[in-house]
Formats: sequence, C-alpha cells, structure tokens
Amino acid sequence: MQLLPDGARNHTKAVKVTGSPSCKRTGPANPGNTRAMRQILLSTAKILVSAALLYLALRKTDFSDLVSRLDLASVGWIILAVIVVLLQALAAALRWREISADCGAPLTIIQAVRYIMIGSFFNQTLPSSIGGDAMRLWLVGRGSAGWRAAAYSIFVDRAIGLIALAVMIVASLPWSYRLIGDPHGRLALLFVDFAALAAGAGFLVLGRLPWLWLKSLRGMHHLHRCSVITNHALFSRDRGWRIAALSLLIHVLAVVVAWCVARGIAAPIRFSDVFLLIPPVMLIIMIPVSIAGWGVREASMALAFSYAGLPTHEGINISLLFGAAFFVVGAFGGLVWIFSAEKAEKDLRP
Repeated sequence: MQLLPDGARNHTKAVKVTGSPSCKRTGPANPGNTRAMRQILLSTAKILVSAALLYLALRKTDFSDLVSRLDLASVGWIILAVIVVLLQALAAALRWREISADCGAPLTIIQAVRYIMIGSFFNQTLPSSIGGDAMRLWLVGRGSAGWRAAAYSIFVDRAIGLIALAVMIVASLPWSYRLIGDPHGRLALLFVDFAALAAGAGFLVLGRLPWLWLKSLRGMHHLHRCSVITNHALFSRDRGWRIAALSLLIHVLAVVVAWCVARGIAAPIRFSDVFLLIPPVMLIIMIPVSIAGWGVREASMALAFSYAGLPTHEGINISLLFGAAFFVVGAFGGLVWIFSAEKAEKDLRP
C-alpha cells in the first residue's frame, strides 16, 4: 500500500467529503413554494370551516319541507332575487368606479361591471370573497394604472362598504332592540357592530393624523394613503354623497334579496325583521373564514333568528336560497370571464 504525506491525505479527504452527494449544501427553501403551501393550507382550513358549519346548521334541516314549498310562484320570486343581485352588482360597479378614479385607476362603466361580475364568479369558486378581490386586482393592475393603484381602489372600496354597513346597523339599533329580546343576542349585536364601527372610524382618523413618521413606517404608508383616499371619497362635496348613497343601496338590495327568497317559500317573516337581521349577518360573513360565506351565513342566520324569537329553520332556508341567488349570478360572471378578452390573452401566454 502506498503511503501519502499528511497534506495529501487531508486534501484527498477534503475532496471526498465535498464531492459526496450526501453532503451537498442545500439552499434556503423556495419562498414561492412556501407561499403556495401556506395558501393551500389556508384554503383547506376554510373548506373545513365551511363544511363543519354547514353540517352543524343543516343537520336538523328538513329539506323535504323546503322542496315542498317551492312552486311556480317561488320560481318567480327567486328569479326576482337574482335580478336584484344583478342590480346590486351594478351599484357596486358604479361605486368602485367613483373610488378607482381617486386612486389613479380610472375605469369605464363597462369595465367596472365586467370586473365586478368576474369577481363574483371567483367569489363563488375560491375560498372566501378575497378570491374575487384578487381577480379584480389582477384585471386592473395589469393595465396602465399599475398594481398599487389597483390595490388601493379595492381596499378603499371594501373599507367604505364596511363603514356604511356598520353605520346602517347602528342607525337601526333602537328597532333591533325591540326585535331581539335575548340579552346575549343584544350583547353580540353591540360587540360586532361597534367593533366594525371602531375599526372604520380608526381607519378614517389615521388619514387625518399630521404625524409625518406614519408615512415612513414599513407598510403603514400604504394604509395611511388608503385612509386619505377614503376620507377624500366620502367627504368630497362632488362625489361623497353618491358614494354614500350607493354604499347604502348595496346593503339595502341585499336585504331585498333575502326578502324575495323569504316570499318565495312563504316564510312568516316581515320585511322589517329581514331588514334588521340581514345587515349584522352580512357583517359577520365579511370575515374570510369560509367559501363564499357558506356555513358562516347559515349558522349566523340560525342564531340571529333564534335571538329574535323567529323560527330557526326559516333563517336557514332563507340563507340557503339567498346563497343560491348569488351563486347563479356568480355563474353568469363565469360566462363573462370565459368569453372575456383577458382570459383569452391569459391563455395565450406561455
């Protein structure tokens, strides 16, 4: 056996060690893969939440009773509900168009309506309503406005909708207290509404603070800028009243949709009851923990109806048909997406 000097032996060992496949250095995890895995886990969690809440809400539901109450007159009321959802989409497009102009992302009426309809489709097919917002962001951001202006327009649009809904619920509290006699129900209503109102008020105040250091904080300058845009949009003499009126109209139309489906199954519910109970439920389902609000809406409706002393199963029935009306409009939005120029361009990209 041939002996090697110590230096040669060390060099040989070094070559063998570094050349060994088992000792190759592995780089840091791919951020894209980590983000994708996180998104998959989040989507799975939302699917499980929707399934669990739907099971809890529907386990005692008599579907045969619901089906037996559907007749030709019911179809007419449900078609009317779908038409009202389409009108709500139009009102949402008009409001978004007003807001996007302040954000530097101007839209035509046709563009706004098309993008809202496409967003409604992705709201129904992706976990939570954030899927529709992400699609609207892509549709606007890919144009000349840029991603920042597109993101601002959608964030401000959501914030104004939340503020309008919270104000609407606060304004109806005296009548809600007459309807909801349960002390736990009253406390839950106060907590949910004033939490949303406090968040909205704090967001508006942020844009009026004179502290310059807010703009230098990481991420805070974007929130500050959105707050400034929201203040300008809501309190503008020229367009503020239009944005406020459209925001309230959107929520009132949601109440009308619920009233139409209630009439479709001849539920013993007054319009005033629906007007007082639907807005708090709509506020709760803004929390992105389920797919298109399914499960959360049914559980919230059952709880709201029980607090008001109304038949719980009627709340679940109304919620199911309410969701079905929005699902139909989402299907129309899917057709708009399938035949859109944006989808054709996306499919042609490698």
